[in-house]
Amino acid sequence: MDSSTRERNRLQAMRIDLVTAVPDLVASPLSASILGRAQRASRVQINVIDLREFGEGVHRQIDDYAFGGGAGMVIKPEPVFRCLDALRSEEPPFDEVIFLTPDAPILTQPIATELSLKTRIVLIAGHYKGIDQRVRDQLVTRELSIGPYVLSGGELPALVLIDAIVRLLPGSLGNAESAMTDSFQDGLLGAPVYTRPAVYRGLAVPEVLRSGDHDAIQEWREHQRISRTRRIRPDLLDD
Repeated sequence: MDSSTRERNRLQAMRIDLVTAVPDLVASPLSASILGRAQRASRVQINVIDLREFGEGVHRQIDDYAFGGGAGMVIKPEPVFRCLDALRSEEPPFDEVIFLTPDAPILTQPIATELSLKTRIVLIAGHYKGIDQRVRDQLVTRELSIGPYVLSGGELPALVLIDAIVRLLPGSLGNAESAMTDSFQDGLLGAPVYTRPAVYRGLAVPEVLRSGDHDAIQEWREHQRISRTRRIRPDLLDD
């Protein structure tokens, strides 16, 4: 991390705007645990924007049938363009406009780390059958998925992405080293962890972890990380 990025993190909270058709779905998770604490500590500003505020007519319509037929409704371009026009009038400028969709590259820890260095990102949660392709072509700068499966909307993936980003922001965790030693942070899974009691129901914590020998402990953990990665996620070692 360069000096200018450190200075930005020290002086300015990151801003995340989440555009969604169902804002009630995300309200509680964003106010709890690390996400809630990070906001109260001014590490991040998370704004939830109701897409229906930019809908049309009495019913604030945001969706319509797809050209060419087929089942399911599609989010219209007009409300999304109007919404981003309104957000663009506020500071700071967008660094990224991210669309959460299953037909996109998979979110990884390096991507979360990269995004944690941004000043402002906008997340668009898809819903219904999809979103008008013109939004993806003209407004979106990056598309992300959390896995090869389909959910009812992009709200839950957006929450996953927000959590992955915010926990990396300076001051979000009680111990900054915790985030840096997570699984995937350097391409390997984490080592097994133990706490007291040292022996429970005849099951003992490995002796090395109780030895006080920090070099031996570090060597054991590194061996465990490689071993677990080879057994559970060998593709990571291939990469």
